Amino acid sequence: MTTRFQKFASIFSALCIIGHTLSAQLAPIKHIEGRWDITVTGKDGKTSPSWLEVNHSGVKYLNGHFVGSGGSARPISRINFEGDRVSFSIPPQWDAAEKDLVVEGVLSGDKITGTMNTPNGEIMNWVGVRAPKLNSTRTPVWGAPIKLFNGKNLDGWQATGANNQWIVENGILKSPKSGSNLRSTQTFNDFKLHVEFRYPKESNSGVYLRGRYEVQVTDSEGRDPLKDQLGAVYGFIAPLEMPAKPAGEWQSFDITLVGRVVTVVLNGKTIIYKNEIPGITGGALDSNEGEPGPIFFQGDHGPIEYRNIVITPAK
Repeated sequence: MTTRFQKFASIFSALCIIGHTLSAQLAPIKHIEGRWDITVTGKDGKTSPSWLEVNHSGVKYLNGHFVGSGGSARPISRINFEGDRVSFSIPPQWDAAEKDLVVEGVLSGDKITGTMNTPNGEIMNWVGVRAPKLNSTRTPVWGAPIKLFNGKNLDGWQATGANNQWIVENGILKSPKSGSNLRSTQTFNDFKLHVEFRYPKESNSGVYLRGRYEVQVTDSEGRDPLKDQLGAVYGFIAPLEMPAKPAGEWQSFDITLVGRVVTVVLNGKTIIYKNEIPGITGGALDSNEGEPGPIFFQGDHGPIEYRNIVITPAK
């Protein structure tokens, strides 16, 4: 006669076997799972940043997200991983007539090396390293505020392109037309940033934190708070609400960044509160997430104006 204890022991044994089987099936893919900071090198030797996230879906399959040198974070429905080889493809983001981006690589320890076959047919080399967690258990001790913009000239700033269209007029930092982006010469780790901005109707810019994470600046009055609208961490984090003012009016950001954790206040309202930024956004200067970086303004998407740019770095 089977006792209750024997039934319990039998069920427990079966659960242990299932658990062991699942662990064994997941073990190989755990080597590739996680976030990867990528540097891509073209035929001309120039480098550009990229980013990859790999997650398991069930016990056999992998999916994830990919960020290229431009555009938003894009989903990957299936990532193939067998032995030490990884591959995936994603359709074009902007032009449906283009070919898929095909990515292949070989995993060795905490590094992946491989090639990207781009939609225009160019084959580029890439190297991926595990992205740092950037976790912090200490509350920041804030230093003295620094005026990044003196209201007189471009001292402390440099254009990232060959032709600089940025000017200073009446205490305002202006990009009157599309052209070069602009970065601070100083770099920072954790900080609080206050910046005021104004754009004409339908224009677009962005404030990059450490030169890697774009907080979107775009004409969004009356629009839904989506991942590509004003105040969003572009492609990753949508704002909770949309307190945007009409185009032509001055608006403000108060942004706190500690490690990967960001809080964004738009026009006095908290629209993102202590959310983790998974990785770099399109248009980042580099993918070296463990290093300090500059404040970086996008100037290639239309006219934009900035003023009262004050940063308070953590000690």
